[in-house]
Amino acid sequence: MNWESTLYSIPGVLLGLTIHECCHALAAWKLGDSTARDQGRITLNPLRHIDLIGFLFLVFAGFGWAKPVQFNPAFLRHPRRDKALIAAAGPLSNLVLGVILVFLLRLFLALGHNLNEGVFRLVLLTLFYAITINFGLFVFNLIPLPPLDGSHIVFSGLNLSPETEGRIMRIGAPLLFIILIIQNRAGINILPIGRIVRAMIDLLL
Repeated sequence: MNWESTLYSIPGVLLGLTIHECCHALAAWKLGDSTARDQGRITLNPLRHIDLIGFLFLVFAGFGWAKPVQFNPAFLRHPRRDKALIAAAGPLSNLVLGVILVFLLRLFLALGHNLNEGVFRLVLLTLFYAITINFGLFVFNLIPLPPLDGSHIVFSGLNLSPETEGRIMRIGAPLLFIILIIQNRAGINILPIGRIVRAMIDLLL
């Protein structure tokens, strides 16, 4: 990724991570636990959600993370079901946001031709990168490998013991990191995230 595309991607990264984590926190609160709300995580202020290292990884390496939203299962009305709903809230928010941005892009392409060429290019590429990033966050986070949201959705249906789930979590995070490093460095599509995202964009545009 060159410097120009990096700059265009920053608004999409900030927006995508902020909405993602805010929706995790909002879901937890609505399902009975106020931990995240008390920590100030139900907000659209990116500073409450962004992890600096994870943000830089996402911008420059194509994968990254935000500050995890904390919740206490003891306060959830239906812990197994609600943990899955809290986990799903983040990726689904990125899907909805991506679809909204697609329609904004379509509207801009229809109405924005009278703008200065530089302004037109700036808005066009910023919207396109934001769409790509949010669809990417949706697909990536549904992968059923710890610590991604998809793993929490799967775990909630398996009724694993806390010890077993903890062991899988300890193995899963390094495994995911190794897969992403191999994929980025060797160009091997172990996780076909890019192909799925391109198919989603092609379908909607």
